[in-house]
Amino acid sequence: MTDRLNKLRSQLATKGLDALLVSQAENRRYLSGFTGSAGFLLISQQKAILATDFRYVEQAQVQAPGFEVVQIQGDIAKWFPGLIAELQARKLGFEGKSISFSTYKELTDAINNIKIKISLIPTEGLVESLRAVKDKEELRLVEKAADLADAALEYIIPRIKPGALEKEVAWEIESFLRQNGSESVPFELIVASGPNSAMPHARPTDRAIRQGEPVVIDIGATVDGYTSDMTRTICLGNGDNMFNKVYDIVLGAQLTAMATLQAGMTGEQADRLARIVIEQAGYKDAFGHGLGHGVGLATHEEPRLGKSSIDILAEGMVFTIEPGIYISDWGGVRIEDMVVLEEGKVRPLTKAKKVWRP
Repeated sequence: MTDRLNKLRSQLATKGLDALLVSQAENRRYLSGFTGSAGFLLISQQKAILATDFRYVEQAQVQAPGFEVVQIQGDIAKWFPGLIAELQARKLGFEGKSISFSTYKELTDAINNIKIKISLIPTEGLVESLRAVKDKEELRLVEKAADLADAALEYIIPRIKPGALEKEVAWEIESFLRQNGSESVPFELIVASGPNSAMPHARPTDRAIRQGEPVVIDIGATVDGYTSDMTRTICLGNGDNMFNKVYDIVLGAQLTAMATLQAGMTGEQADRLARIVIEQAGYKDAFGHGLGHGVGLATHEEPRLGKSSIDILAEGMVFTIEPGIYISDWGGVRIEDMVVLEEGKVRPLTKAKKVWRP
């Protein structure tokens, strides 16, 4: 945690900030190790304070030994002025995307009630940019989560039979994940068959899976807070000509991106590697989401791979490569793998086989 705090403090100095108020849950955990659901970090060049309520004080003292743990109670106005006065900060950054307007107003009112002149300055992405590059321990945990997702897919595919309900299959996958070491699943698992698979974020329903139609399975695991995300599309029995055609296009787009993506590209340039394959096949309007997203403490984090993304892909970043084609009233195909950038190229972290057709 010391290294992470030092990197953040360097950013604060660059931005001309005296301190940063951290409220976003994953950022709070990343910097302190504290996993509780409530609390704030106040970080300056000299101090690191974790403010939380009675429920989490003992937990915070164990999980965040490098922080001064302060018990807080009641409205922000009751405890914030004392903490900020102790820091002697004049320019206080806060996470603009995490703080609600009502909380911002409480902070402003609390500051106005003390005699110290403090400027509240919104920030964006200070901690998230640090989280985008994984250290060795983070990568180890992500790989464990990826291996667990691989194992769950290998387990469930042979057990899916025509007539099985999407909800039943999703629950069996979740049960396997939990019984084999996953914490709570990082997102609602997707099992979408037939026309339902045309919705990229479909939820499992009571629909029975039928032979010869696409079935999109999007799963992930959580290991010590770090997550995985992987999608495979299968077909029970022989797919029709449409399935075989669309599947091969999506697979070709994904393999092209994985083979040609390089460190130093922007997220938009990486997205284009796969998108051009799909466009040239005549399905330009059927690939409506980005190529991928970062994965770590959150399932969706920096970097973003998609149209207009200026994120620079760098060594140590973990992200997904997940092109897809979605056709209303028929279905969809998505193939998603997690990768890490190493020595300028991508290394796959998820390894479940991609061709389940007979």
